[in-house]
Amino acid sequence: MNWIAIRMLTGDAQKFYGLLFGIAFSTLLITQQLTIFVNLLERGSSGVYNVSSADVWVMDPVSRTTDVAYPMPSTALDKVRGVPGVAWAVPHIRANANVRTSDGDLEGVAVIGVDDATLIGLPRGMAEGSAEVLSQPDSVIIDDVGVTRMFPDGGALGQRLELNDQRAVIRGVADAIPSFTSTVVLYTKYSQALNYVPGTRNRLSFVLVGKADDITAQQLVDRIEAQTGLKARTRDQFASDGVQFIVENTGIPLNFGITVALGFIVGVAIVGLTFSLFIRDNIKQFGALKAIGVTNGKIRRMVAVQAGMVGFIGYGLGVLGTVLFILAFSGNPTFKGFYIPWQIPLISLVAIILIIALTGWLALRSVMKTEPAAVFR
Repeated sequence: MNWIAIRMLTGDAQKFYGLLFGIAFSTLLITQQLTIFVNLLERGSSGVYNVSSADVWVMDPVSRTTDVAYPMPSTALDKVRGVPGVAWAVPHIRANANVRTSDGDLEGVAVIGVDDATLIGLPRGMAEGSAEVLSQPDSVIIDDVGVTRMFPDGGALGQRLELNDQRAVIRGVADAIPSFTSTVVLYTKYSQALNYVPGTRNRLSFVLVGKADDITAQQLVDRIEAQTGLKARTRDQFASDGVQFIVENTGIPLNFGITVALGFIVGVAIVGLTFSLFIRDNIKQFGALKAIGVTNGKIRRMVAVQAGMVGFIGYGLGVLGTVLFILAFSGNPTFKGFYIPWQIPLISLVAIILIIALTGWLALRSVMKTEPAAVFR
């Protein structure tokens, strides 16, 4: 009976391919949009994970993310260093500025000042050059995404920039996780950053802290907050704060949620309509099967096999399309580091099962109402 069901399904090529298209398109839309959504949210924590050596971030109590921070007085660094359990603590500055390239173009950038002695605050990897280039006068390191935006033809090394009326020379390219806004990032020493981005009396954005071996990160956070009155967050906590900030203050979750819902609705509409037409066109065949003694239970299994076959193939094509999409745009800076979390295909699978179950049930109702005598009329 299952073989007969498959033959009935594939015998009508137009409707068979229509069903496959509906499931594949719905899977592609749901999986692709969820993948982009999750990866964009993770960009909110890029500033934290680019500094892999810091166990704890200390900031002003009103600061929320790496990009939304209120500067502290320089004395905050000494306060943090005096807390038991702090193995090391270094200053970290993050500020916005405008640069003028040698071609005269103006670009908004983020200037990050890293510790002069240890260079803690730089991304772990370098795409070109080395971190030691910051010891040279007026040196900055640009992130690799920034290179593609400011110098699409390549050749960033050695380029001179006018940064707030001061000279800056690009001598390295960092392999960094892009920010949520894909802003160009320039790394330099903390002392040099203070000259590049003059501002108010308080300039210190964060204090990066490494914990001692005999204490956990959370215990150190509690000690710092109790003894200094400043806000402290573990690396993972602060990364989550960046993601939560995007969720609470942008329309991204709503927009992507609407798109995913539309993918589900479109899948139900296309598959439901096509499946119903397929059942209607084959209603006499189902009536003939009933006339020769095929029970309703076997009819249900036949429809289930048809729906399952379409769902399995269409789901596979949709997931494959998402993988090909990510691979095709992997060279684009906007999609750098994008990946498909394993939970997303599972969510898509649940959605497709619901679509198949709903449309199959609706189509099966007309089959169950068919009388065997209808085939002889």
